[in-house]
Amino acid sequence: MTPSKRLQAALPAFVLSPSLAAIAICVYGFIAYTALLSFTGSKMFARFDFVGLRQYERLFDNPRWITAVENMAIFGGLYVVVATCLGLYIAILIDQKIRLEGVFRAIFLYPMALSFVVTGVIWQWLLNPGLGLEHMVRSLGWQSFTFQWLVDPDWAIYTIVIAGVWQVAGFVMALFLAGLRGVDTEILRAARIDGAPIHKVYTRIVIPALRPVFLTAFVIEAHLAIKSYDLVVALTKGGPGVSTELPSTFMYSMTFTRNELGVGAASATVMLTSLAAIIVPYLYAELRDDRRA
Repeated sequence: MTPSKRLQAALPAFVLSPSLAAIAICVYGFIAYTALLSFTGSKMFARFDFVGLRQYERLFDNPRWITAVENMAIFGGLYVVVATCLGLYIAILIDQKIRLEGVFRAIFLYPMALSFVVTGVIWQWLLNPGLGLEHMVRSLGWQSFTFQWLVDPDWAIYTIVIAGVWQVAGFVMALFLAGLRGVDTEILRAARIDGAPIHKVYTRIVIPALRPVFLTAFVIEAHLAIKSYDLVVALTKGGPGVSTELPSTFMYSMTFTRNELGVGAASATVMLTSLAAIIVPYLYAELRDDRRA
């Protein structure tokens, strides 16, 4: 091989090497460092006196962590299910070749352009009993109307669901709309000629064909749910009490306000493991399908 061809072959690796090195150090290096700290007795500052699984024992003995996990089950489950169903429903409606389709797509996609902090502040105003929906309805004459989910410990977690779904549903709609436009129209036309009801066309032909889109939407939504921090802090600050505490807010609180670096690192490692349990099977399925193709 001539020197020019060797240089040409090595050029992509040479160009990408700084980025790969930065990712290896700043992403995977700090992940490994965090996992290492979870096995130490670190408090305010990192120290490398290894204590085995003690920090994980302290983590799962902490009632706030149990509350955070329970809240994540409620928030994550509703967030994924409602956003997926709503996004699919909107995509089906827009796929009917309606007028001003581009305008509607832009309207539904717009919330995803906002940061989670802005979304949280907007919904905090809307759901605040003294400023938002309750105040507006009472000013119209319905004095007995109440909507105090934001300050009710039993219902506050559902305000996080509302705000989160509002922001991500348009993005999920875009995913499903792209999938719907990729369904073979000949199959749909044949089903309609055969007299198949519209609901059976969707349940037996269209929706099964969207399986890869469902998988992609699930992974994205689960990732956003697990790392939801900005939205919770802006909307409820984890309250009332700890009624909207999530693993992400718990980790930040333990690490930076309670000087429990080891416990915070343990909670971050558990969150990372949970996220990997979702993403790794997805990547494996995608790679397996590519090899079969």
